[in-house]
Amino acid sequence: MERRYDIDWLRVIAIGLLLIYHIAIVFQPWAMFLAFIRSETLSTNLWKPMTLLNVWRIPILFYVSGMGLFFAMRKRNWSELIKERAKRILVPFLFGIVAVTPLHMFVFQRYYNMTLNYYPHMGHLWFLGNIFTYVILLLPVFLYLKKAKNIRVKLFLQKLMAYPLTPLLVTVFFIVEVIAFKPTNFALYAETWHGFSLGFLCFFFGFLFMYIGPSFWQNVLKWRWLYLGIAAILFTIRFILYATEAPDYLTVMESNSWILAIFGFCHKYLNKPSQLLSYLSTAAYPVYIIHMLVLYAASALILPLKFPVYMSFPLLMVITFIGCFIIYEFVIRRINLLHPLFGLKWNFKYLKRKKKQPLATKTVDE
Repeated sequence: MERRYDIDWLRVIAIGLLLIYHIAIVFQPWAMFLAFIRSETLSTNLWKPMTLLNVWRIPILFYVSGMGLFFAMRKRNWSELIKERAKRILVPFLFGIVAVTPLHMFVFQRYYNMTLNYYPHMGHLWFLGNIFTYVILLLPVFLYLKKAKNIRVKLFLQKLMAYPLTPLLVTVFFIVEVIAFKPTNFALYAETWHGFSLGFLCFFFGFLFMYIGPSFWQNVLKWRWLYLGIAAILFTIRFILYATEAPDYLTVMESNSWILAIFGFCHKYLNKPSQLLSYLSTAAYPVYIIHMLVLYAASALILPLKFPVYMSFPLLMVITFIGCFIIYEFVIRRINLLHPLFGLKWNFKYLKRKKKQPLATKTVDE
């Protein structure tokens, strides 16, 4: 099994876009409805490019998480897998609820002169809770597919991948999902049944695409421009005709078209090792966990200065990214006791290691 650097890059890029997306929320009129610190200088124009991201930014993370589970299952039995997933996902999730999300709520309360209350909650970490639940629910299915005697299923799926647009057939399941749950807004994923069921489908098909193997990647590689064209057309329709909120059956088709196109282009151009990827792929998970705290602290620092949006938005973005990586590099990475709380492995030789780090790095989920 070859190492898949493009999947590592997908995770890193998706989390980076998530940070930018959350920073843009600060400048929207409805920011406080989501318990974000809101700027007094607003920009609805800033949200327009975000509407392109919001239909696939979270789904692609669920896809990639399902792909990561495929790698994790290669060398573990079911009990080892559950134990490993509990360490990597459940422990950071529970720790984050009691020790991370309350901190950014303290900043929120302090900024608005509210009474300081300890408020443990999932916040942005709802994603981790969903992922662990999917692992438990889908593990019997994945173990069934893993058995060698079920190779006929794999061969059948591989034959289907010879045809263009075959991966888009999974959209039928997503259409059934939106019909069943009728989301008021497709992009409301957090702590909703729509978000849970959508993530369930993405996680399952992410695993299935890796299970199918090279024929799936050859398909998205060959037809990447076609998927991109379909996504662009559907986005144009959604943006012009529906003011960014198209019927859900069109939105799910657009979402999966973007994702398949991204898979194809990343596989084409990013499936190669680098020292930067080695660092970022390890940092991405802790950065995701702490980014809301850093964003709230940066907002409390920058927003009172009342800069225009064209200055405050990039400044807030720079401070948030730099702040996250400073905390990761000089606190989380260097204190071994913190490693399991942020999904990292113990590393007693970090400060003493003499050998140069290899270019190859395991996927975060592996």
